[in-house]
Parts: sequence; structure tokens; C-alpha cells
Amino acid sequence: MEISVTEENYIKAIFKLEEFSNNDAISTNDIAIKLSMQPATVTDMIKRLAEKKIVTYKKYYGVLLTPKGKKIALTIIRKHRLWEVFLVKKLNFKWDEVHEIAEQLEHINSPELVEKLDDFLGNPKFDPHGDAIPDKDGKMRVVNSFPLSTIIKKGHYVFCGVANHETKFLQYLTNLRLNLGDSIEIESINEYDSSYKIKIDNKHCEFLSEQVASSILVSRVNEK
Repeated sequence: MEISVTEENYIKAIFKLEEFSNNDAISTNDIAIKLSMQPATVTDMIKRLAEKKIVTYKKYYGVLLTPKGKKIALTIIRKHRLWEVFLVKKLNFKWDEVHEIAEQLEHINSPELVEKLDDFLGNPKFDPHGDAIPDKDGKMRVVNSFPLSTIIKKGHYVFCGVANHETKFLQYLTNLRLNLGDSIEIESINEYDSSYKIKIDNKHCEFLSEQVASSILVSRVNEK
């Protein structure tokens, strides 16, 4: 079955919206906002995907991926994240430079290439942003991560991912010299503005606003 690049973008967008929906159906308006499309255009595409058994769709109820649709979505995400690893580890791109390039590469339709790329990279479990990479069967390693902003006590944690993939945010973390896998010690939390004073890898201290802390994902020591 042929699936166009545009259809793949819709499938991936629905998958990502479902991740935060508690298995509730996704509205066409939510899809339109995520893809910056007109709702009528989205409805036409959803009907096309429903005909291909990739989604289920009921007017006034919403959209859900079928098992077939989820498998396609995981394949796209697998390619995207593997390409990001390749770009960072082998071509020396920075982690804030790879998303748009990987968006293009994820549409290459060659299962053999994907498996060889995976083996070439040493079968990585996570991409440069800390997101889990689905294996060839669609399984992903689960990490019990949570936003730094949810922590209310001093303690030691590990920086394991980001909830914000925007270029400026990633560059901000780079300027803080905060890298995936670094230890984060929370030294104090300001009661007035909920900002954090942290020590990174037992080397240097930084102050983080609540907004920044909400996009930094951490796990407990030895969790990942």
C-alpha cells in the first residue's frame, strides 16, 4: 500500500497527540492546529486514511489510529530518531540542528536501509534528545522520567530528556553546559518564583526558571 509523505505526516501527528490524550479520540481541530492546516483539509485527509484502515473516524467523536496505523507511525518515528543519532554521532551536527533534516530523511522507504543504519549505529535505544527509539518490532524502552518542575525537595537526579525540542531551548541548555546523562543536584527551590538552583555533574551551579524546569525531564539516579 502506497502512503504519501503528507499521509505519513498526518499519521505521526495523530500518534503524538494520542500520547497525551489518555487514549481518547483526537479532534480534527487538534490535528489542524498541530499541522497548521485548515480543519476542512484535515477532515478530507482523515477520511482518506480511514478508507485505508489507518485510522478510525467518527464525526463529532474524533480520530484514533488503528493497530495498522500505529505500526506505520512507529516505523516513521524509528527512522526519524535513528537519523538524528546518525547526524549527531557520525556527521557532528548539534542536537539543535537535526530535527528538520530528520523530518526529510524519515520518509525514505527502505526497510533494509533502516536496519543497516540501526546496526551501524550500534542499535541505540535513545535519540540525541533522550527520546526512546522503537525497535524493528515497535517496542520502546520505557524510562520513568518527569519534569524537573514537579520536584519539591532537594535531591539528586539524572537529566534524561526534553519536553521542548525548539532550537532556541536546546541552544539554551547547551549554553548551560547541560548534557543528557548529566547528574543534576537540586540545591534549593525558591518559594517566591519556583525557580531552581542546581549543580550540574558536581561541577557548576545554574539557576533555572520554572518554565525552563518544566521542559527538562529527569529520572531518578540509576533509573535509565
